[in-house]
Formats: sequence, structure tokens, C-alpha cells
Amino acid sequence: MRDRLDFARDGADWPNREASRFVEAAGLRWHVQVLGQGPAVLLLHGTGGASHSWRDAAPLLAANFTVVVPDLPGHGFTAMPRRPALSLVNMAAGLGGLCAALDLAPELIVGHSAGAAVAAQMALDRRARPRAIVSFNGAFLPFKGLAGLIFPPMAKALALNPFVPRAFAWGADRTAVDRLLAGFGGRIDGEARALYRRLFSNPGHVAAALGMMANWNLPPLARGMARLEPFLELVVGETDRTVPPADAAEIARIVPRAHVTRLAGLGHLAHEEDPDEAAAIIRRVATESAAPTPS
Repeated sequence: MRDRLDFARDGADWPNREASRFVEAAGLRWHVQVLGQGPAVLLLHGTGGASHSWRDAAPLLAANFTVVVPDLPGHGFTAMPRRPALSLVNMAAGLGGLCAALDLAPELIVGHSAGAAVAAQMALDRRARPRAIVSFNGAFLPFKGLAGLIFPPMAKALALNPFVPRAFAWGADRTAVDRLLAGFGGRIDGEARALYRRLFSNPGHVAAALGMMANWNLPPLARGMARLEPFLELVVGETDRTVPPADAAEIARIVPRAHVTRLAGLGHLAHEEDPDEAAAIIRRVATESAAPTPS
């Protein structure tokens, strides 16, 4: 079992492979896909995902935008950094470095789950200055109640054990991954299941996901959201079992300019379940955020 995914082998049939390139930035070798032409839109996947998460939405957006889709540090085909670089603040800084290396100034940043938190952190830290952020089931708030007390220490313990990623990858058969994806809510097709199985069967990718969870510190982000300058579109899959849909309303009360769009029948991976709707929302936000603000 190889510790890292190899693009020549594991990426031979990777979605949108023709758009892939490798870029040295912020001390890492990044796998990034660039499609289309026009105003720049940066698409960020969530914890445990990769660029494949936007495989259907990205080509739809490429008709109007320059679409940039990276694998986050340690995920997919991007190199594994030192563990501190998997924190929210450092990941935002790394992506800022990637944008600089690509000479990219994204007008929109779109993030799924933890990717939405990274997008907000980039804006708060001035790593990017987007007009708007589109969040699909954004994970901006810490776990509540007992889960909030138990999960962070557990994630740290798992991430520090070098045998855990290999054991998880060894057990990532069809049944285990299908069960994991079912916990997200919504409907996941066969192609998505096969791609997630490929990722979760790799110890390096699993180690990055665990490291990201172990180094995640959301309370400072939650406190800072009141200072968020870009418009924030909060897209919520109503059957999401991972991020409580009610969190979006809580964030909308904090952020100066925010709007909630609810999608009936879609779960945590709403942008993968219905990429046409996801692309339509992103285009709408791009148009509305470019319009002059009424006085």
C-alpha cells in the first residue's frame, strides 16, 4: 500500500485531468486544475475531499469564468505539509501563496464544508479579496454539546498515531466507504463513491484529513465572522447530516451581508448531487455581487 497517491497511476482517469497542473507555492507542490476564461473563481473542497468534488460543476462554470480547483494540502495529489500547515490559518496562508504563484485574484471563492471556513479565513486575513464567498454546507462553527468536548481531543489522538491512517485505508472497502458517505445525507452516485474509495484507501490522504481535523480551531473564526467584508451566500442542503442546517441561520445573523439558500432533498455533498443547481447559484452570486450596492 503506497503512502501517497501517484498522479500517473491513481490519476490516470481523474476527472478533468486535462486541466491539471502542478505548481510550487508556499513550500508545497500543489495539484491544481484550471479551466475556462474570465473572472477568477476559486473552488475549495472540504476535509477528506479533493478536486474531484467539483468535477461536474467546474466545467459548467468554465463557460463564464477562469475556474481554479486545487487539492488542499496533503489531500489528493497535493504534497503533505508539516502538521501545523494543516491548521485553518496556515491553510488559508498556503492558498494565498498558491494564488500569488498563479497570479490569481479570485473575485469569488466557493467552499464546501471546511473549504468554506478556509475561504472566510482567507478573506479575514487578507490572503484574498473576493467580492463574495459561496458556502455549500459551510463548517464555520465548532461542534456543540458533548460532541464539541469529545471530538477535538479524539481527532488529535488519532492524528498523532501513525498506524491509524494505514489501518483506516486498509479497511476502506466498498461497504465501509458507502456507509461513510451515507452518513452525509443526500444521494451520492456510483462515480463519486468510486473516487472517494480511491482517496480513502490511501494512507497519506487519510493522514491529511485527520491532521486537518486535529489542527482545526473554529472558535476564533466564529468570533471573526462579524468582520467578514465579502458578501456571504450560505447554501444549505436540507438533508445534511454532517453540518447542522441551522448553523447557516446562526452565521447569517453574525455576518454583515449574508443570505441563506436552502436546497430541499440534498445533503452534505449538495454541489456534487446537483452540480447544475450549484453552478447556477454561483453564477447568480457572481452577477449580484458585481452590481452596484444600492445606497
